[in-house]
Amino acid sequence: MFHILREYERGVIFLLGRFQRVKGPGLIIVIPFIQQIEKVDLRVITMDVPSQDVISQDNVSVKVNAVVYFRVVDPQKSVINVEHFYNATSQLAQTTLRSVLGKHDLDEMLSERDKLNADIQEILDKATDQWGVKVANVEIKHVDIDESMIRAIAQQAEAERARRAKVIHAEGELQAAENLVQAAKQLGQDPRAIQLRYLQTLQGIAQDNAKTIVFPMPMDLMNMVTNVMNGKDDA
Repeated sequence: MFHILREYERGVIFLLGRFQRVKGPGLIIVIPFIQQIEKVDLRVITMDVPSQDVISQDNVSVKVNAVVYFRVVDPQKSVINVEHFYNATSQLAQTTLRSVLGKHDLDEMLSERDKLNADIQEILDKATDQWGVKVANVEIKHVDIDESMIRAIAQQAEAERARRAKVIHAEGELQAAENLVQAAKQLGQDPRAIQLRYLQTLQGIAQDNAKTIVFPMPMDLMNMVTNVMNGKDDA
């Protein structure tokens, strides 16, 4: 019996039920009743993993689906070591998806997909190696969250933004206070610096065309006037 195998196909030949060899591509001659052939496709297979119900580590229920890219690298193992390697890989991908994602929080599922994809791919590739299957890539497609949970996440994000705004405002107040203390120390080193600062303030007020000008009086002068008045009162 003649079989023509394409470039991406291989034939696993059995002689009286025992493995003989892997043949192909091209023309293959199989002796009827004595030899049997199992064709294996070596192309990359795209397998859609159905949606899985996953409970995250922080007890959030989500539905997750993914896609797995794999191919057969050893036709002999894919026929002898496992029955229907495609179905076996599909079932393993579903259980691995639930197992890996169940160990992570919802935030990690949404923000660290590359890491999760790599973890799932590594586990699948190691488990399917004995089946002659090489898992090339795993991609998580959708993480579906319940509508009530979406509102809770939005409220959490809003509260987080409000907290950051308050922290930034407090840090700004602290820096301003530190700069004011430093400026006061610098001005206190020379009384003339304070006087120059008074004159600059007056100049700024005059430029605003204000009808009322408040003249800041130095504290030293105020103390002097107070002492003189107290001296007169004592006299």
